[in-house]
Amino acid sequence: MTRRQLLGGAAAGGALAFTGGASVAVPEHADAAVPLPSPGSSGIDHVVVVMMENRSFDHFMGWLPGADGKQAGLTYVDRYGVARATHHLTEYASCGHNDPDHSQEGGLIQLNGGKADGWLRAGEDDQLPIGYYEQADLAFLGQAAPRWTMCDGYFSAVMAETYPNRLYLHAAQTDRIHNSTTTSTLPTIWDRLAAAGRTGRYYFSDVPFLALWGTKYVPIAKPFATFLTDAAAGTLPDVSFIDPRFEDEGSGSSSDDHPHADIRAGEQFLNQVYDAVTSSPSWERTLLVVTFDEWGGFFDHVAPGTAPDTSASTSLRGFRVPALVVSPRARRGFVAHNTYDHTSVLKMIEWRWGLAPLTPRDSAARNIAEVLDFSTPPDLSAPRFTVPPFTAAVCAPAAVSGPEESEWTQLKTKATADGWSLP
Repeated sequence: MTRRQLLGGAAAGGALAFTGGASVAVPEHADAAVPLPSPGSSGIDHVVVVMMENRSFDHFMGWLPGADGKQAGLTYVDRYGVARATHHLTEYASCGHNDPDHSQEGGLIQLNGGKADGWLRAGEDDQLPIGYYEQADLAFLGQAAPRWTMCDGYFSAVMAETYPNRLYLHAAQTDRIHNSTTTSTLPTIWDRLAAAGRTGRYYFSDVPFLALWGTKYVPIAKPFATFLTDAAAGTLPDVSFIDPRFEDEGSGSSSDDHPHADIRAGEQFLNQVYDAVTSSPSWERTLLVVTFDEWGGFFDHVAPGTAPDTSASTSLRGFRVPALVVSPRARRGFVAHNTYDHTSVLKMIEWRWGLAPLTPRDSAARNIAEVLDFSTPPDLSAPRFTVPPFTAAVCAPAAVSGPEESEWTQLKTKATADGWSLP
């Protein structure tokens, strides 16, 4: 089936075209929303959002007590009809492996009509997609997830790769199904904040994703080092989005967790953000959300459903990803089970500052602020985690370059040509 046929069929037949009529592909009927306080009395004045790359919930968090996670003991049949068992990954970087397929086309093969068992039948002939990490492998999340709030019903926003999902975080919709550096004109949460007189800032480590909008957001973009300075000074804006280092994914030395990255670099980066937020003078009124753009082609046993959207072709969510919530208002040692996606973060921002929704998706989304505890006084304590210093090295053996890497290089070239000042 061609991409045009795929999207055309979805538009004609609704979300059922994605799954061959499987029962999972029906609009979600959410439970009644949890009552929230008035936004002004929420105790939240600063929202910080970090988006990492390409890890599914079971693959990264299936070990978490109380969560709907599965790791050891599962088997998936490969393209040759051979049953393969899920396995513990003993290397921190996926050097020498192919990047698992996480395109829309690959995701539909993995979904397999709702069975969620096609993990070894998409992409290249490789067993990396059914590998997993255990708690001890994750220097930051292995300590933070059991102590804060982890969402086990948080899905990537769309059954597609990196750029479409990151677009959902900023715009509650996508104007593409595959990665490309075509300039976007979609309205974003940054436009809503500016129109309301609120402050927002985008902090980036090397390649600014907001360069996808040309120079429009240059005034609100700052290097990651400025985030650390702003947090320490207690001068964080109302809303901060933070991106890790994207370049050099293929060599294993990025900090975004995208294969073939060494996950120790990502864990160190997240701990750096966590320490900056929890030690900031603004900590008492800050909410930190850490999530991942999409599942990255890694196995997850929960099939996603659909959500109201601007187009039937993008109404099917992608598979689950980890989502950590940290705040003095956050429940400690808690697993939230309701259904969320990237637009649930936008819903929270819109609720807090009285902003209009961007699309039907964020309008209908559950507010991730539901996971907070507004019935008790805020708890300002925040454990410190021992995360060893780490500098990623070049992959050995050499890895096959991931499909996103060329897109990040192209976006960096676009940003430079447009006049962005890069670190």
